[in-house]
Amino acid sequence: MNPLTIFARRFVAGERPQDAVRAGERLHAKGIKATFDKLGEDVLDEDAAKRATDAAKDLLRLIPTGIERNISIKMSSMGQEISRDLCLENVGGILGVAKEVGGFVRLDMEGSKLTQDTLDIFHTLRKNHDNVGIVLQAALHRTPEDVKEAVRRGDRVRLCKGAYREPASVALQDMGKIREAFKACAHELLDGGNYPAIATHDEELIADTIAHARARNIAASRFEFQMLYGLRKSRWEELVRDGWSVRIYVPFGTHWIPYFYRRLRERKENVLFVLQNLFR
Repeated sequence: MNPLTIFARRFVAGERPQDAVRAGERLHAKGIKATFDKLGEDVLDEDAAKRATDAAKDLLRLIPTGIERNISIKMSSMGQEISRDLCLENVGGILGVAKEVGGFVRLDMEGSKLTQDTLDIFHTLRKNHDNVGIVLQAALHRTPEDVKEAVRRGDRVRLCKGAYREPASVALQDMGKIREAFKACAHELLDGGNYPAIATHDEELIADTIAHARARNIAASRFEFQMLYGLRKSRWEELVRDGWSVRIYVPFGTHWIPYFYRRLRERKENVLFVLQNLFR
């Protein structure tokens, strides 16, 4: 095992779904929720999309009673770039299994070339399913309007900064401006959204969320914080002790390189942040 693989193991629960479920059980014992994700994206043949779909269904069935059956999936792994109809069929099947087991499915957001199509797929699925949520990226110029629309529709949103490198025509480039955009979107979701997920490790944004919730008397049960597996474990536990809801994104599988590199290569702040947390 090379040093990079050892390094990545800190942030990926393991290769098998059973590894992720065990991590979820450990989190549950500490009062922390999990969302599970089999890593993989950019599927370009139907058989691979079918395998990804079956894996998501199997994962929902594998999660034991007592652990929330909550998973995250990427549309590009479900055949999005092959055919929208294929993707809708695959994801609709996953949502059907999720309904059978009392589960919830979050549609991850990828690069901006897929943003509108992913939202269109989500809105189509929402017509017949209430156990599905979406991700919006604060850095994109379009996101404030997408947040308003999500609040109007009662959609469940995970708000994150955005982990994809985007041009200035599409997204904010300055971290200070991204933080301000995140705060504005988070406030709107906290005030009127349907159980929003505030996904960040940024202490400024965590503190702002808490301050806004307290100022508006927004109960902790109306939203949750989300963080990544392997990062700021002590902060997860501190937030839970203070009465806030926390969910950890628990990835697993062999295709960890795109996931891992994306979080390191896009912003220099991510490299420093990971290194600081790795050696604490």
